[in-house]
Amino acid sequence: MTSAHADAVLEIYAVGIAEGNATFESSAPTWEQFDAGRLAQHRFVALDDAGVVLGWVAASAVSSRPAYAGVVEHSVYVDPAARGTGVARALLDALITSTEAAGIWTIQSGVFPENRASLALHRRAGFREVGVRERIGRSDGRWRDVVLLERRSPVVD
Repeated sequence: MTSAHADAVLEIYAVGIAEGNATFESSAPTWEQFDAGRLAQHRFVALDDAGVVLGWVAASAVSSRPAYAGVVEHSVYVDPAARGTGVARALLDALITSTEAAGIWTIQSGVFPENRASLALHRRAGFREVGVRERIGRSDGRWRDVVLLERRSPVVD
């Protein structure tokens, strides 16, 4: 993922935000904010044959503390027209490959319980449910729960 993909990445993100079950964010950030908050070596786009962005995945560090150097949080978003085609799984697989190569032992994410497709995708990719963070944040004036998911690498010690 590079700045050449910025407009498409942020548009897909904005669609996910508008749908209401992907994030607590209320609007997409600027590219500069997005870029600064994600690890450059752990973000990818899926492109069709014409070079159109179909989806993206990106990881952020969860802490600057050395004990958590091998833990990242990720997001994955797919254009509605490309959902159900394997794009999200391919993006997660690319993220898993890159993080394991970098010695990262845990990828985590928070998913709204209503986002059943995302929960199923993550389970198929080897994530497990750690628990539910009840009423952890507010969205559109209502409390929302978040399912905390993690994938522990079987190859990184």
